[in-house]
Amino acid sequence: MMIRGATEADEDAIWSIFHAVVASGDTYAFDPQTSREDALSYWFRPGTHTYVAENDEGRVVGTYVLRPNQPALGSHVANAGFMVSPMARGSGVGRQMAEHCMAEARRLGFRAMQFNFVVSTNEPAVRLWQHLGFEIIGTLPGAFRHTRLGFVDAYVMFKVLE
Repeated sequence: MMIRGATEADEDAIWSIFHAVVASGDTYAFDPQTSREDALSYWFRPGTHTYVAENDEGRVVGTYVLRPNQPALGSHVANAGFMVSPMARGSGVGRQMAEHCMAEARRLGFRAMQFNFVVSTNEPAVRLWQHLGFEIIGTLPGAFRHTRLGFVDAYVMFKVLE
């Protein structure tokens, strides 16, 4: 697998992954009906480092964004978002992107990383982040409206990168 910076040529693949992940309504707070234009504007917004993961056949199977969690005096803490194609789930793509992301965050000078809204029922993500050293530092009770389960908790997760 190769992880590289995303280009305009990757927009169709990113949109396909974004749409599939968000449409399920179980891991991201985005409206399941988010338009292509809005999705790509968010994923490629200024100040964001956008990456894709390609499998051995050159097909984009995952994408992530890396950006400051806050402006100015909070900009030393990174934030990121990850999406894996449904066809590639369980194959290690998420873990490889996570490890790449933490290395990139360090390279870019971030001192820590924070996830503001990890849906508690997204057990594979919670397990991965904990395995990589992230701690749940806060629970937001009933903060996510899961399309099947109703209101579920969301976690704030944090890791020092230095």
